[in-house]
Amino acid sequence: MTTFTAGPLLLGVRHHGPGSARAVRAALEAATPEVVLIEGPPEADALITLAAEKDMRPPVALLAHVVDEPGRSAFWPLAEFSPEWVAIRWALEHGVPARFIDLPATHTLAWGSEEEKRTAEGEQGQEEKGEKEAGASDHPVDAGVRIDPLAVLAETAGHDDPERWWEDVVEHRGGAGIGADPFAPFTALEEAMGALREAYGVGGHDRDLVREAHMRLQMRAAQREFGDEVAVVCGAWHVPALRQKTTVAADRALLKGLPKAKADMTWVPWTHRRLSRVSGYGAGIDSPGWYGHLFAAPDRPVERWMTKVARLLRDEDRMVSSAHVIEAVRLADTLAAMRGRPLPGLTETTDAVRAVMCEGSDVPLGLVHDRLVVGDVLGEVPQSAPAVPLQRDLARAQKRLRLKPEPMERELELDLRGETDAGRSRLLHRLRLLGIAWGEPTASRGSTGTFRETWRLRWEPELSVRVAEAGVWGTTVLSAATGKAEADAVAAHALADVTALAERCLLAELPDALPVVMRVLADRAALDADVGHLAQALPALVRSLRYGDVRGTDTRALTDVAVGLAERIFVGLPPACAAIDAEAAEHMRRHVDAVHGAVGLLGEPGTAAPGGIRERWHSVLRVLAGRDTVPGEIRGRAVRLLLDDGELGQDEAARLMGLVLSPGTEPGDAAAWIEGFVGGGSGGGMLLVHDERLLGLVDAWLTGVPAEAFTDVLPLLRRTFSAYEAGVRRTLGELVRRGPGARGSAEAATSGIPGFAPDLDPGRADAVLPVLSLLLGLDEAYDDEFAEVAR
Repeated sequence: MTTFTAGPLLLGVRHHGPGSARAVRAALEAATPEVVLIEGPPEADALITLAAEKDMRPPVALLAHVVDEPGRSAFWPLAEFSPEWVAIRWALEHGVPARFIDLPATHTLAWGSEEEKRTAEGEQGQEEKGEKEAGASDHPVDAGVRIDPLAVLAETAGHDDPERWWEDVVEHRGGAGIGADPFAPFTALEEAMGALREAYGVGGHDRDLVREAHMRLQMRAAQREFGDEVAVVCGAWHVPALRQKTTVAADRALLKGLPKAKADMTWVPWTHRRLSRVSGYGAGIDSPGWYGHLFAAPDRPVERWMTKVARLLRDEDRMVSSAHVIEAVRLADTLAAMRGRPLPGLTETTDAVRAVMCEGSDVPLGLVHDRLVVGDVLGEVPQSAPAVPLQRDLARAQKRLRLKPEPMERELELDLRGETDAGRSRLLHRLRLLGIAWGEPTASRGSTGTFRETWRLRWEPELSVRVAEAGVWGTTVLSAATGKAEADAVAAHALADVTALAERCLLAELPDALPVVMRVLADRAALDADVGHLAQALPALVRSLRYGDVRGTDTRALTDVAVGLAERIFVGLPPACAAIDAEAAEHMRRHVDAVHGAVGLLGEPGTAAPGGIRERWHSVLRVLAGRDTVPGEIRGRAVRLLLDDGELGQDEAARLMGLVLSPGTEPGDAAAWIEGFVGGGSGGGMLLVHDERLLGLVDAWLTGVPAEAFTDVLPLLRRTFSAYEAGVRRTLGELVRRGPGARGSAEAATSGIPGFAPDLDPGRADAVLPVLSLLLGLDEAYDDEFAEVAR
């Protein structure tokens, strides 16, 4: 049996490996060291005792960030099956000191800043390309090239999959050979890594040399204090370097002159998904849920796993019986035997689940991979953990509003008429303003009321960094959001950005920030002469006026600015629409639509806007509709908007269309007019269905377009009519096939084809009156006067 009687006990591990974690526990139980040294930032030594708190539940991560620049941060994730976490827990349970010995975060964060600067200046081009520098050793792989030790060892052993090889030699062999000799696996792994380092050199960045020098110094300090009863838990790659005999002076020379940055550190919750390579964090494992299962179920892991899979599929209403579980276990065992593996691994269990429980389909198998193989487990940290004041205020708000952070995406429906839901809405809007994207607003289903909001929530670990960053704006969510809004208003360049910010301030209920935003908005609006910018800014401002009442916010301060913007748009829009090309006309048509909707809301009672604002807008639309220098698309849209508002009669609209579609008008301009009149998602298809005169005009013009011009107008016409719903297109086709003049004939009336009769049908009109009475809340015995009005 291997013993360690001289020198420190070096336990080389794979980060987040359940087999390594069990082996570390067995080795510590056998050796009972006086102190445990762990690869990690020394600034976290004061946080180790928190791991014993009952509210601490992995996965968690150590978060270090620069005090003056919170966005510069680094994480050290730990899962329940991480060897480092097991070592921390063992030390706390046995009353043994535990310390971190890696390079301090104050150097790590500053070093990263220096590297980014050099990269930006182009000083690292050769290193990034892996080119050999002068003085580099003549190894098969240059010192600047990162190698994967597991991949090399697996290839040497004749395996093409490093994950499967590691499972076979470590995870599936009782914790890497635990039993007769708890130290044997670490001895073998140290020898293998020593051979790799001898063949490949450092195999990574020069930073590894500095880190290893610092770890050697910390080991010597621990040995002076505790003797040789020292255990070190670190990545297996570093073990040969820690065993290397070097002088204190040489190690200190490597650490001399390192950059520094003032850093703070705390624990933050982490997730299994963030332990996966697919998330972009590169923590070292593809299947954290599977590894967590192997660590929690050392006996009969395959049977327990299949039971979990069956439970998940049953919850998703798939027919999975006990017989399926039994057959899946048998198939996994058979596949492992055929492939020469000691136990079924993830590959065998996945193949068995696909064949037996998923009937060969990868769709339910994807669910198993997402929910179980990767998983959405979210860790917890105790409230006693250090945190910035903003984080504590956010935690209090989450608890008060019963809005718990969760790693899985979910939808949250809010009724703003209730105090709790209104508070949740304010919190989420304030966080979005701070750049903390915990929730994203989405379209509500089944309701269009302004009192309802729908949010899509998902808490990601990196949001803790965003909270730390936002702490520079204030100590509470309210004060931070207010400070951020004021700063954003001053820094905004576009007028539309300021109006959007004003809307967000109302949604977030930031009364102290609104005066600053409105002052900036008024100044920018007075200086901006671009009608397009003014048209972009008005809708958000008017929405704030119209819908702010739901939250009880005073919006009177916005009225004067909104009215002033509208008046300036009325004056500048006609000249801005003259003599512009087709692309500019399309953009300006969108602005006309946006302003029309905004004026419609601004002119409603309760907005404190002048009563004649709609009349002045209608005058602008008449000017646009009648000017020949205005592109056809805008003229057509102006006519349509006047028609919809009742400011233009059907006869006058038909006359204007007839003039545009006359032979004297260029086909391209006529097609653009039609696009503006019945296109753009404005419901123009139904207008043609219900107005036979307009449809007849379009039909007659289209059949008269010359062949040489038809090719030019076809793309625009296809874009116009392809936007209609299938039912509308089908009805228009039937009407055109029959001919507009035959719509009132007896044949059309009896054929079931949609169309118009010559006169009103009182019977069909009366059929809708009971429904109207019910919708309006009137008595069922409606009188003749109501029936006449309804008709």
